[in-house]
Amino acid sequence: MNDRTSGSWLPEGGRTLEALGLAEAPRDHPLLYPGAWPSDSALLVGNRLLPLDRLVHDSRVPVLAVGSNACPGQLRHKMNEFGIVSPLPMVKVRVTGIEVGVSAHVSRMGYVSASPFHAPGQVRELFVTWLDAEQLAVVDASEGVPAPHGNYGRAWLEASEVRADLADGTALPGVFAYVNRHGVLHDGTGAPRTHPGQRALLTELLVGSARLRELFGVTPEEFSARARADAGLCERGTLLFAEEKLVTASGLEGHLRPGRR
Repeated sequence: MNDRTSGSWLPEGGRTLEALGLAEAPRDHPLLYPGAWPSDSALLVGNRLLPLDRLVHDSRVPVLAVGSNACPGQLRHKMNEFGIVSPLPMVKVRVTGIEVGVSAHVSRMGYVSASPFHAPGQVRELFVTWLDAEQLAVVDASEGVPAPHGNYGRAWLEASEVRADLADGTALPGVFAYVNRHGVLHDGTGAPRTHPGQRALLTELLVGSARLRELFGVTPEEFSARARADAGLCERGTLLFAEEKLVTASGLEGHLRPGRR
């Protein structure tokens, strides 16, 4: 990175997350999950989103974002909690072999989050966040990676299975991704379902399950409010997904090797 990526240099006006419409964090506004994503690759520096001078950052760890980790407002919130102010590159990638599914757990943030599943031949535009050691520790912790019973593990996906191409034609040798340890929700045929956005997802789930309505109410608003207020209720909701046989494998579980986060 050049001098412009330090916290001491800021462009004049217009690049704040608020001005760009990227400030709201899904953890504060659950029904907006996964939150607003940038239109292109950029550098998150505090409350600003700046141009990037390069797309590959060899000293950092490339982590694929499929949900709110591609939302600058959410990332800013996570880093602010730990006083981390170092710049964070967010690079748009064309990913082949991954689709964005629905995690088979209820988050204490008040939403049902996204999780990748293996989808050979499927092409999606996503983001890779290039994290330094401190940033990686924060995001890992937010996903439950270090916890024995955390919701996600961090898996390395080789380019031979999941291809990530940058705008300049560079193909990354692989990326990390957060794989849900509970699996993902299926679409009724046994195949993983795709994440349609939070309000649509919660509406569909509540319509389809009387037991889920008993726990979380009949509207997305009720679901989010009850989930945010009660960690035990979130655990019951997660168990209910499995009990009602709504869960299937993501196809990426084999990358979560014993002893590896």
